[in-house]
Amino acid sequence: MLTVLAGAPLIASCSGKEPGGAAGPQDGPGGKGRDSVADGPAGVLGANFNEDPSDVTFPALEALSASWLRGFVPMSDVDGAVSAQPAVRTLLAAQAKGYGTVLSMKFQNVHRPIPSPGSQAMGDELARLERLLDVVMGKVNILTIGNEPFLETREADRNARLNAFYEKAAEHVIAYRRKKFPSGCTTRLYMGALNHLDRPGGQTAATERWMAFVKKTREIEGVDIHPHVDSAEGAQKYVDYVLPRLRADQRFLVTEFSLVLLWEKHMGSTVPAPFARRYGLPADLKVWQLLKQAVAHPVPAQQWRDFLTMSPWYESHQHFLRNQVDRFRSTGRLAVATYGVAQAAAMVRDLGPEKQPWLLNSLYANRTVQHSGSGELPHNYPVFDDFRALQRSVDHRPVRLGKTST
Repeated sequence: MLTVLAGAPLIASCSGKEPGGAAGPQDGPGGKGRDSVADGPAGVLGANFNEDPSDVTFPALEALSASWLRGFVPMSDVDGAVSAQPAVRTLLAAQAKGYGTVLSMKFQNVHRPIPSPGSQAMGDELARLERLLDVVMGKVNILTIGNEPFLETREADRNARLNAFYEKAAEHVIAYRRKKFPSGCTTRLYMGALNHLDRPGGQTAATERWMAFVKKTREIEGVDIHPHVDSAEGAQKYVDYVLPRLRADQRFLVTEFSLVLLWEKHMGSTVPAPFARRYGLPADLKVWQLLKQAVAHPVPAQQWRDFLTMSPWYESHQHFLRNQVDRFRSTGRLAVATYGVAQAAAMVRDLGPEKQPWLLNSLYANRTVQHSGSGELPHNYPVFDDFRALQRSVDHRPVRLGKTST
């Protein structure tokens, strides 16, 4: 868990002031915040922990030079104390330390019909939504309405029913922000996130309606995408889909992206023969078996690096993170991209030949590599170094953004 969580003062983001009363750079002539998406983040690369921040610490973020942090909260958990939810608690603590923050709201409707506007179930969801907004609006910098809606909804409801639900939720968030912050607020609103836009059948009437709603709704500043793909070309299909469907003043988020589908294709492959010989491993050892063993008994850093560099399927794509962020930035329309920080517990649980190898993506190899005595988490090759190299001085903490009108 992030350190210094309890008792940290929260930055009153919607005031346009830094702690201590100093005016932030978002204040224009006369001290009034500028009303433009141009005052929002642009081209940022931050860190992502999804739902579980357990293995993410402030020293780990500082070693990465990260200035932004993203996570999501399952809305079903909001029935309890909102500020106690791990993602919420972590992001508010990060905000207090000057980080930019992105919170995605995960509405889980895989095992039930998606609520219809006007129904009791919809009323219950909106009540949960308000409980969350009471805690985070005016504090987190970006609030994303939805996490992965097309994956978190029953297949039978991935049509206009899905659109109606999320449109109602978005309208409720907009109305709440307008009521609570009539003079403007630095919490910006995005819709998210779209998946599988690179696959046959992934672009549907529902995704078209999703983008049309984003485009026509003034208060929405853009859309989130999650290109987990098997090639850079797959990620480009996401960008090619959303950009023409956004207003000229809107941007896009990429709060998750990776080559996990490419790594997945090689889980049943044998480890490289030179690697097996060097470390005295069975010649027929499968990649997934090696990963499982490394989780059970973490290996020295050099052995982990050798495994990756000697695997052609990985080494030939070693700079995917660097190259993909350059492509996102080259559009001039990227707001924030975030990349996975650590190998979380869920990534290594029940690891087998059919499990997607998310642990290969992470910036830290904290569950597969032996920790040194220094206390710093082991770096993952070469994404840790690429992530650091992609950080820009303009994005350094404390993050200060202009207000958007409500």
